[in-house]
Amino acid sequence: MSPADRYSSLVNSPIGGFIAANLGLPQPVELERFAADQPLIDGPVLIGSAPGGRIAEQVEITLGQAEVSVHRVASELAPNARFKGLVFDASGIKDSTQLRELWEFFSPVVRRLADCGRVVVLATPPEDCEEPRERTAQRALEGFTRALAKEARNGQTVQLIYVAEGAEPRIDSSLRFFCSPRSAYVSGQVVRIGSGPDFDAEEFNWEQPLAGKVALVTGASRGIGEAIARVLARDGAHVVGLDIPPLMADLERVTGEIGGSALACDITDSEAPDTICNHLKADHGGVDVVVHNAGVTKDKTLGGMDEPRWTVLMEINLSGEERINDELLARKLIRKNGRVICVSSISGIAGTAGQTNYSTSKAGVIGMVDSMAAAFAAKKVTINAVAPGFIETAMTAAIPIGMREAGRRMNSMRQGGLPVDVGETIAWYASPASGGLNGNVVRVCGQSLIGA
Repeated sequence: MSPADRYSSLVNSPIGGFIAANLGLPQPVELERFAADQPLIDGPVLIGSAPGGRIAEQVEITLGQAEVSVHRVASELAPNARFKGLVFDASGIKDSTQLRELWEFFSPVVRRLADCGRVVVLATPPEDCEEPRERTAQRALEGFTRALAKEARNGQTVQLIYVAEGAEPRIDSSLRFFCSPRSAYVSGQVVRIGSGPDFDAEEFNWEQPLAGKVALVTGASRGIGEAIARVLARDGAHVVGLDIPPLMADLERVTGEIGGSALACDITDSEAPDTICNHLKADHGGVDVVVHNAGVTKDKTLGGMDEPRWTVLMEINLSGEERINDELLARKLIRKNGRVICVSSISGIAGTAGQTNYSTSKAGVIGMVDSMAAAFAAKKVTINAVAPGFIETAMTAAIPIGMREAGRRMNSMRQGGLPVDVGETIAWYASPASGGLNGNVVRVCGQSLIGA
């Protein structure tokens, strides 16, 4: 929980908590986040499946390899015992009458979900279903998971993962992410796992998944970019941090502390793509992970917006990224099983008054992920995006207090997220084990009540 969130600190104090409880005020809990000295999942996980489900077996294998206490029957634990995770394989549901399986599994146990517990539903992508009724039923799962996520309290999260037939062995990284504290501020999301490179989970180093990899992070000198750089370095990557020349002191501080390297570059310069590619080629022989994080806001209602506010922002937030991608592809510098990860925004999904330029650019980032997914896949590379909501940064600290408090409270977590929450989500995408993820957009927003 951010030290700047004084309301949360107050209502979680003994006296403040008593007052808040009696007045019915929101009482955000402190979210559990990843710590190296903690187990991946600190408690038992209950697995269920609709008849004919094809994914539950792989769930048991994955969680077993992660040394998680897995149970198939709730009665295996004492009646008052609480589960840290509930995982349900809904891939066997073939028509709407079988949606009852959701109620039969969750209703008796959902109140036994521990604080900061995790719910994951696995299913078949509706577009892959041959029968209309099966497609209808599988699509219905999105309503179920989003509604359950809004019923959840005390830091609990709910996700839906669509797994293409044959892609069951590729659920490892996503299941580990969504069942663990790494996904603390991600809830109500829908993810698709499809084809990808072969992957041996038993031989994989889950502690240092990016060991030996090179990651480029733009806008890495502060805020979310700094957090991304630190998380990728923690996972073993050599991080090439990029930012504009005036921010080099901050950038060199960050990259120096994580054993990375700094590159001064303004991505709006016409020579920027060539400069970046020359550096990556000369110093590293290529790149494995590219994180497009650099971005700005230049707020003004459209009627009062001058041309530079529109053009400069679009160059930084979108057009510059496109040109860098084009050059990296043309020069074949992204290595096989590489990752391109873009930072969009909830504003690109829901729109924000006074931010027509920003919302356009961030919706464009989502469009770029969608339009480029096939082209990158042909090169054995994936492209995905995160869309942060209210994240506690210097930028959000400058927002007027009324809007700031609304941003913090208008989500299922009833608090703002931290930059590390974005970094953890990007690290999940970046993992070599995430080859089945391509073309996804995941909101890091605590299931904001704004947008889909």
